[in-house]
Amino acid sequence: MVVSVPMDAERAWKDLQRIRVPQERVYDEVERSAFGDPGATYATAAIMWVFLAALGLDLPRWGVWLALAGYVVLLAGVAVIHNRRSRVRLHRTRYDWRTSAAFLGGMVVTGGTVLLSGRLVEALPWGPMAASAIQATVSASVFVLFAVPANRWAVGSLRGRGEAAVRAGEGR
Repeated sequence: MVVSVPMDAERAWKDLQRIRVPQERVYDEVERSAFGDPGATYATAAIMWVFLAALGLDLPRWGVWLALAGYVVLLAGVAVIHNRRSRVRLHRTRYDWRTSAAFLGGMVVTGGTVLLSGRLVEALPWGPMAASAIQATVSASVFVLFAVPANRWAVGSLRGRGEAAVRAGEGR
């Protein structure tokens, strides 16, 4: 059974705009967050630098575990603070394959840099503290150089997905 309801084109257009304008504001806020607030990235890099430099102190096993626990707690704190400062709460479906690819790529690049720079500084004639500081500096720098563009790339896809969904809905 098909029910026919008279449709006013002007009213339908206003309804569509009433929906679309807040959606555009959400995309603007997400892009502003990705492009304008690298504070969490720099805080993460600073915490990583301190952790990697501390590993060069030749800590006992319990000291390494304590440093690792502190590292994880500080990273979690940065994530919580950054999430609370964001005015937009995105549903998990807003994260697409680009977000996952950026996260996994960041893990591979940063982890590979930590391991590779650790191997390279072992060959240096300096003491473990200098080698550890070099390794921490290289690793944190690579993290920042990768994370900022990768985040922009991952977030840049959200606006296009929303417009594609609206266009797909128009064909019905």
